[in-house]
Amino acid sequence: MEQSETHRSFVSYIDVTREYYAAQGYSKPYTWPRYDNVPFTPLRKPLSQCRVGLVTTAGKPLVEVKTDPLGFGLAARELYTEPTYPPPTRLFTADLGWDKETTHTEDIDSFLPINRLFEQAVEGRIGSVSPRFYGVPTDYSRSRTSLRYAPQILKWCLEDGVDAVLLPAL
Repeated sequence: MEQSETHRSFVSYIDVTREYYAAQGYSKPYTWPRYDNVPFTPLRKPLSQCRVGLVTTAGKPLVEVKTDPLGFGLAARELYTEPTYPPPTRLFTADLGWDKETTHTEDIDSFLPINRLFEQAVEGRIGSVSPRFYGVPTDYSRSRTSLRYAPQILKWCLEDGVDAVLLPAL
C-alpha cells in the first residue's frame, strides 16, 4: 500500500558528509569552518544598477588532453576565468560530488545561470553581467581557499567592476 507524506523529509548534508569521510577512512570527522564575525554587507546601489558575477566549482574542460569514458575533456583543477559571452555549453563536473543518479549537469543554467543573468539584465532587474565568470577548484583546504583562491576571485571581480556575486550550488 502506497503511503503519502504531508511534509518533505530532508537529508542532513552535514551528517551524510561526515559518514562519507568516515567511510573513506578518515579518522577525524570533517568540520565546517565557522565565521561568526563576518558582517552582512548590503549592496551600495540598487540591484538594477549592479554588475553581477558568477563563481563556479565546475572545471574548465581541456579538450586537448585525454578524455574520460563519457567523452568529457578532463579538467585542470585550478583557478580560471572564462568569458560569459558566448556562454559555455558545458563545463567539467564529472569529478565533483553530486547526486549523479538523480540529476545531471547537461543544462549549464542549472548550475551556472549565465543565460538567466543575461535575461535579467535585458529586463532591467540587474545592471549587467560581468564579462567573465570565475572558476575555483573544489578544495577541502581552508587555508588555500581563504588565502589563495578567495583573494584571487576578489581581484578578478574588482577588475571586472563586479558589485555582487552569485555562488550557485553544484
